[in-house]
Amino acid sequence: MNSATRPRRHFASDNYAGICPEAWAALDEANADHEVGYGNDTWTERAADLLREIFEKDSEVFFVFNGTSANSLALASLCQSYNSVLCNEQAHIETAECGAPEFFANGSKILLLGGTNGKINPAEIDRAVHKRTDIHYPKPRVLSLTQATELGTVYSLAEVRELVGEARRFGLRVQMDGARFSNAVASLGVAPKDITWKAGVDVLCFGMTKNGIAVGEAVVFFDRDLARDFDYRCKQGGQLASKMRFLSAPWVGMLRDGAWLKHAKHSNAMAKRLEAGLRGIPSVQISYPVESNGVFAKLPPVAEKKMHERGWKFYTGVITPDESRLMCSWDTTVEDVDGFVKDLQELLS
Repeated sequence: MNSATRPRRHFASDNYAGICPEAWAALDEANADHEVGYGNDTWTERAADLLREIFEKDSEVFFVFNGTSANSLALASLCQSYNSVLCNEQAHIETAECGAPEFFANGSKILLLGGTNGKINPAEIDRAVHKRTDIHYPKPRVLSLTQATELGTVYSLAEVRELVGEARRFGLRVQMDGARFSNAVASLGVAPKDITWKAGVDVLCFGMTKNGIAVGEAVVFFDRDLARDFDYRCKQGGQLASKMRFLSAPWVGMLRDGAWLKHAKHSNAMAKRLEAGLRGIPSVQISYPVESNGVFAKLPPVAEKKMHERGWKFYTGVITPDESRLMCSWDTTVEDVDGFVKDLQELLS
């Protein structure tokens, strides 16, 4: 396949997708006139209020540039330098943030917990807390949950409650890395409050970049007391945008008419369609339950190489060396999915 006929959309990452129409329209509106800077503008106020409406909670809301800064600053606000953060061994804060959480928390250590399908085994919390209890061990302080997980699975409401219950038993705070939180809500069909503050989550790092906006994440503190001086952390960490409305306005576009959930449902549905197509190919193996917008599959190496030669972009080796990660986006089409499956079938026939 030459460059002229190469697919426009790919499965390497939901970050590859452009800006969705609702976010783009809000940006255009925000660009129409002058506004106050540094977050004291009407767009930032509206976006924060819409988040409070969606979560049905009077929360403290901050907008930052990306997920790494959201996670790192949120965790730093919950920890002292001698504390530790517990997370799954595949969590983004461990595998893909270049030590930023430890850096911004002045050295708080990340401790890894095991579990299947990217989820934390509740018994692992007890193990980590009691591994050592002397002064030489970084005292556990925070449990970090990734929702949806790095493997495309989703914690059920019961699982979130159980994990939070274990965390509370040991006096831990709970942070949720929600880079694909929209996909988790769409998958579970629950109200956002049910899998966050009502279940005991203290702070959510809510991502929308992978769901259709250009840049910008929201840090939502359900306990306002925990947000004390967080504005200073944002400033010191280089996250206070002078023209903040261009981070927050797309959130207004996504939240005001439900586009955030519509796009998440669509990308989830495309992933399920892709899974169904791949399951029809005997030599392809699906690695994990498909519960959000990602499909992890083991493709025959020869076919994998030839798919790249045909112009399809996707990553292999993100989790294990022989697994390919196929991510669907807000703009993935039925034709994209069926075209990928058809090409793979042809190569393996």
